[in-house]
Amino acid sequence: MTLREDLQLSKSPSRPLTKKPAAARQITSVAITHAERVLYPADKITKGEIAAYYDAVAERLAPHLADRPVSIVRAPESIEETFFQRHPLKGMETGIIPVQVDTETYMALDGAIGLHIAAQFGAIELHGWMSRIASLDAPDRMIFDLDPDEGLAFAEVKRAAADIAKNLLEVGLKSWPLLSGGKGVHIVIPLDGAGDYAETDPFAKALAQTLASRQPKRFVATASKQRRKGRIFVDWLRNKKSATAILPWSLRARPGAPVAMPVSWEELAEIKSAAAFDIKTAVARKDPWSEFFKTKQALPSAAFDL
Repeated sequence: MTLREDLQLSKSPSRPLTKKPAAARQITSVAITHAERVLYPADKITKGEIAAYYDAVAERLAPHLADRPVSIVRAPESIEETFFQRHPLKGMETGIIPVQVDTETYMALDGAIGLHIAAQFGAIELHGWMSRIASLDAPDRMIFDLDPDEGLAFAEVKRAAADIAKNLLEVGLKSWPLLSGGKGVHIVIPLDGAGDYAETDPFAKALAQTLASRQPKRFVATASKQRRKGRIFVDWLRNKKSATAILPWSLRARPGAPVAMPVSWEELAEIKSAAAFDIKTAVARKDPWSEFFKTKQALPSAAFDL
């Protein structure tokens, strides 16, 4: 993947997003140009099929997307050359909400129409902040990305995710597992938004370092490929302001068109791969995170004793 940030910034002020998906007629009124263009060469998946996928899952994706600054991975021609984009380009207007943060202009997507427009611009992946527009300094979720060494079996990643979830539950934090669509699992913790990054960032770092200290043959807390050999990197760095993580139901720009899929802990035990769901199988799934947005929790003081 080629990483690049587009610097043609919009000067429009930010505004809240619409939390309900746009009406179907509004979506279909925006044509997908070059819909026949094949963006996944090995799988013959077209730009039009990607737009149709995001139209189909918009209602399930919307609660994670609404009012949240995002970055997108775009593939204008194919997934063989992609770009990581944090800022809105000129021409990105309908469905794209500029979010002004100090001197930087980020972007958010306006529900279903925003997803459709993003697909028109060749968006494949959607990565979201930990906080929302109304309270950019107050994260409403925290994420641990379990990123294993290439040679490590997925069974080890699942076992690690379950063990970390138990550790979190012991200090009063419920969590949900997300298949990354790659090779790892994200542990996602909903928060009530009462705290700030000055709390969540050090907690995430402390937990990762504690795991690495207590089980050094199993975990590492630094992003070093060499030190990761045979271990799992507990990536806590997603929990900083403006850092992002893949959103549930997002496609991944990888062969097979896998999806970052929310699952239950019970399901995870039986799943064979972090890329178990793809653009075809994901659409039929019901959302297993029915309690996620009902869970309002803050970091308890016991959390800092880990």
